[in-house]
Amino acid sequence: MPAPKLKLKKRNNKDRKPKRKVCSFCVDKVELIDYKDSPRLRKFISERGKILPRRISGNCARHQRALTSAVKRARVIALLPFASE
Repeated sequence: MPAPKLKLKKRNNKDRKPKRKVCSFCVDKVELIDYKDSPRLRKFISERGKILPRRISGNCARHQRALTSAVKRARVIALLPFASE
């Protein structure tokens, strides 16, 4: 008599929650996001020159608002590009 087959539950991607990203500014305990710090700001800009959203960058709401203001200010002063070449 053959042994009964066990049914294993197959996990879907829907069952899995992605790991929550942490705000890099909170980890570094940055209070003020400086518009002159262009290397740090470049990490939060896409190849096209767009500001990455919170769900992708992992920033908290407070730091994302400050980051957006700093990037826009750096663009006006020509430290960052408005669009890619």
